[in-house]
Amino acid sequence: MARIAVIGAGMGAMAAAARLAVAGHRVVVYERTETYGGAVRRFEREGFRFDTGPGLLTLPAVYRDLFVKTGKEPLEECVGLVQVDPSSRHVFADGSAVSLPNASRAGVVAALDEALGAGAGERWGAFLVRAREAWDRTRRPLLEEPLWPNWRVLAEKEPYPAVPHKRLLRTRRAGTLAEIGAFELRDERLTALLTSHALAYGLDPRTTPASAAVLAYMEHAFGTWYVRGGLRELARAVYERCLARRVEFVFGAEVTRIAERDGRAAGVELAGGTAAEADHVVAGVHPARLRALTDRPLDGEGEVRADPEAAPPARFTLLLALRGAREPGAAHRTVVHPADPGAEWGFLASPGGAEPPAPTVTVLRPGDPALRPDDAHESAVLSAVVPAGAGRDERAAGRYTDLLLAAGERAIPGLRERLLWHEVRSPGDAGAETGAPGGSVPAPALAAGGGRFLHPANTTRLPGLYRAGGWAHPGGGLAHAGMSGALVAGLIVEGPRFRGSQ
Repeated sequence: MARIAVIGAGMGAMAAAARLAVAGHRVVVYERTETYGGAVRRFEREGFRFDTGPGLLTLPAVYRDLFVKTGKEPLEECVGLVQVDPSSRHVFADGSAVSLPNASRAGVVAALDEALGAGAGERWGAFLVRAREAWDRTRRPLLEEPLWPNWRVLAEKEPYPAVPHKRLLRTRRAGTLAEIGAFELRDERLTALLTSHALAYGLDPRTTPASAAVLAYMEHAFGTWYVRGGLRELARAVYERCLARRVEFVFGAEVTRIAERDGRAAGVELAGGTAAEADHVVAGVHPARLRALTDRPLDGEGEVRADPEAAPPARFTLLLALRGAREPGAAHRTVVHPADPGAEWGFLASPGGAEPPAPTVTVLRPGDPALRPDDAHESAVLSAVVPAGAGRDERAAGRYTDLLLAAGERAIPGLRERLLWHEVRSPGDAGAETGAPGGSVPAPALAAGGGRFLHPANTTRLPGLYRAGGWAHPGGGLAHAGMSGALVAGLIVEGPRFRGSQ
């Protein structure tokens, strides 16, 4: 039995802890805040409850597998997992709108043809076929296996089978998401539908490789899911599974250093001077924080793929308490698209001192009785991707609040008249909870793009030290974080020969 110290109680770290405890190891989790879940938090006020992190789940199979491998009770006995239908409603700048059925290609094609005109559904359906091919080519090396030592193979070859596009005697193939929209979808609204999956993580469609088509495919193929009571209930269930497997949690415990002995990780030192020995250390923290915990380089020359100092965009969120019941047939999720998406892309890439343009806004209206004081009220969450650290001062926060409310009015009838109060959740609030500079949100790992969209490997150059969570392979998002926990557990239990799930 090995002693394992886990830094942070985020979803990936807890997933690793539960699996390692089942394998017979003694696991202690050290969390600097007073609760578990990382970004998966909850805010409560006057009987209203809100998810302040992710509001929906894709690839629930990741957490089903976690619960199967760590106990007798399956996931569905621990949380109320329900499929959202429609998967999403999209409202476009020209006034058109479409509701997309959940996990139904034929239904999506028919809905797009009816809402956007004949041929729109066919083009989107053909795109999904190509996106599936990219998924099949990248699923295992990007999600189910530790990052290959020869990761450049993933970085250099574009897996998306782009269609040749002839223009002015030239033949081109889409190499970015924006080019897929221009060359293959040929409709600004379909392009907005596609690029919204990348914008959710702050990725610029003009520079994001075409391989990001898998983000849209994942939602289409595996559906969109909600946990009754909010996604915080999923965090609670994973935490309780850890406790059932005798994982120990120490809250309010900030790790200040990773101890080393004989050239390998040997435990952690805590604020206040106490120390805990360990045979392995699992770090579920941002790379900048991890670098501060050891003087040793954790990656060799040429192994760092993305810019370690870059601060990806974050999210600005409004929590709305509304009087009046949610109208029948309201969509759980509505995405409101701006009139000038290029302005949003450019601002996220180079914010400077410019005024923020109208962003793509996601409106979540779960209609969940557990999230409201009674049936005469409704809770809703509005969010948009913004530059890291944005909205710090009152003026900037006011500007974003106005932009989000204006978009929200296009999704929620009578929003201004129904609004009782709102709470602002700035990137700084998220940063205080997760430790990510500026409240940055990690994106899922993607192939191609020269390796800029790959995350640090789960192993490090310090033997005995491992990385889990959204800032490590295979990247951000609830499902990907859970996958990272499985990979770290496999590497510790089976050693370097571990090659991923079968």
